[in-house]
Amino acid sequence: MNSHPKIFKLNSAERSLRSLGTQKHRRLHTKSRFVWLRGLILPTLLLILWEILVRLGIFPANLLPAPSTVVSTLIDLAISGELFRHIGVTLYRVFLGFFIGSILATILGSLTGYSRLLHQLLDPLLQALRNIPSLAWVPLFILWMGIYETSKITLIAVGVFFPVYLSLMSAIQGVDRKLVEVGKIYRLNGFQLIRRVFLPATLPEYIVGLRSGLGLGWMFVVAAEIIGANQGLGFLLTDGETTGRPDIVIASILLFAILGKLSDLGVVVIGKRLLKWQDTYAAR
Repeated sequence: MNSHPKIFKLNSAERSLRSLGTQKHRRLHTKSRFVWLRGLILPTLLLILWEILVRLGIFPANLLPAPSTVVSTLIDLAISGELFRHIGVTLYRVFLGFFIGSILATILGSLTGYSRLLHQLLDPLLQALRNIPSLAWVPLFILWMGIYETSKITLIAVGVFFPVYLSLMSAIQGVDRKLVEVGKIYRLNGFQLIRRVFLPATLPEYIVGLRSGLGLGWMFVVAAEIIGANQGLGFLLTDGETTGRPDIVIASILLFAILGKLSDLGVVVIGKRLLKWQDTYAAR
């Protein structure tokens, strides 16, 4: 009979903790829905200032069109269907190159990070290749693969590969040796050691590497589409330059910025879901 009040007290405390956790989750969820609006304040103010300065004639409209003119150009391209065709081609190239480059980087980064022998054999060569400028690959890939999709996607994959590889390899080598030794004391096999020690320890840096690789993928797609392409936002960019239309040039640049930000946001959201167990300063 004496145990029942204790059980009741424990159950009450547990319910209170759950209630507090639920309330905190709701507050964070409500807060997160409005946080992204703060990021729109500065771009909106800059666009308004830009529009005013062009209207006042401080910025020459023939060199720097007003945002309203750029939006009008985008609407015309969208109505004609040309805009969505260019966006679709660029997205296909970026995401396919990102997928290929990140998969290869994950495999080689894991191997060179985990195995000392493979690190000594492969890492010096990969680090040397990493320092080759992106445009230096272009003539070689054109000679090998022509000006078709293969060369463009390969160039993007090269750009994505190195930041992902470097972040994962460094993260694995930076895992605390004591954690690995504790795992071995508890007789974890190789797969269990990777899943329970290496994966949680390296995942944050790996996601940062994916974000860096994706950003370079967007940079490399411009180089790929400027040379030998008749579709894509990079082609639209050079076409605006050739025809002397700064509104098309600026519209292409803004589209690169928007699409790059949205794709990066996708990786961030996935990363937060994978790292929801972390109690970090950013999650305060």
